[in-house]
Amino acid sequence: MASRPSLFTAFLLFICTALFLIASTSSSQNVTLSLYYETLCPYCADFIVNHLVKVFDRGLISIVNLRLIPWGNAFIQPNGSFVCQHGTNECFLNAIEACTVTIYPDAVRHFRFIHCVEKMSLENKMNEWVNCFGMSGLGKAPIDCYTSGYGEVLERKYAAETSQLKPPHRFVPWVVVNNQPLREDFENFVSYICKAYRGTKIPEACKSLPLESNSSQKENHINSVCYVDQTSNLTSSAPAIN
Repeated sequence: MASRPSLFTAFLLFICTALFLIASTSSSQNVTLSLYYETLCPYCADFIVNHLVKVFDRGLISIVNLRLIPWGNAFIQPNGSFVCQHGTNECFLNAIEACTVTIYPDAVRHFRFIHCVEKMSLENKMNEWVNCFGMSGLGKAPIDCYTSGYGEVLERKYAAETSQLKPPHRFVPWVVVNNQPLREDFENFVSYICKAYRGTKIPEACKSLPLESNSSQKENHINSVCYVDQTSNLTSSAPAIN
């Protein structure tokens, strides 16, 4: 009689271990989609609002590890201050979005906020960006993250990661799928994700999608980006958006 509980416990451990291994294998087969961007580049905003949002359609997110890296074409001056392509407001919002990703690691939650901010940018409503916390159901902890200086720490980490890209990024949005840069073909990221996926749980988004990219679209979108060498209003970082 005493052996029954131990046998049952062993059976439960076996089931739990098997389920864990299955979940781990499924997760390891996911495709990593990384977006290197800057918050006030209009082409980054357009990509996030009108294209990247597709990652949440028809189950695609179930096979994707989505990574958002808000640094873009910024650089660090010898005195340690940040210089962003679209000025001080962009440095501020880059850090706010970096804080949001860190505090709310669930992709659905932080993407909802970032999508809102970038939509505000497209609609020339940046003075209303703070409303995105309420509209996305998040608290204002990212502001505390920024004012504490941790936003700067995160941005330095993203700066280092962006500088180590191989090949180096030439513009933003710069989209990478499993370490493969899509270059000018970034809007076709869904096809690349589906082609890179090696698992068995094929989402609906991949079942009726041609897996070959459209080379003509590469040419059509070659100028819809913010290039590294195109800088404007270069000043050191400081929060300027109210």
